[in-house]
Amino acid sequence: MHGHHVEDELCVCFHVPRAKVVRFVKRERPRRVSQISECLSAGTGCGWCIPFLAKIHEDVMAGREPEPMMSREEYLRRRDEYRKRVAALRGGDLPGPGNPPGAPATEA
Repeated sequence: MHGHHVEDELCVCFHVPRAKVVRFVKRERPRRVSQISECLSAGTGCGWCIPFLAKIHEDVMAGREPEPMMSREEYLRRRDEYRKRVAALRGGDLPGPGNPPGAPATEA
């Protein structure tokens, strides 16, 4: 069982809570957003959360407290739309763990 609620997940693919990302950035002060992904795996699945990781990084590094950009429902709805757009471009393959958006489409 996870120590957080699904509603708190920023990276839905790898179940990484938003609060964990914020704590990591505050504690480690990574120089690049990609270091968040390297350490937490967030952003390495479907790729949807990468802009949100970047915003959290920007806010924390500027001394601002990061705030959620939209409701949980809106976040999940937009993520679903994003995954469908990427899948359409890839011939039906949905992006996700083991199948990131930059990977070539698999053969049916």
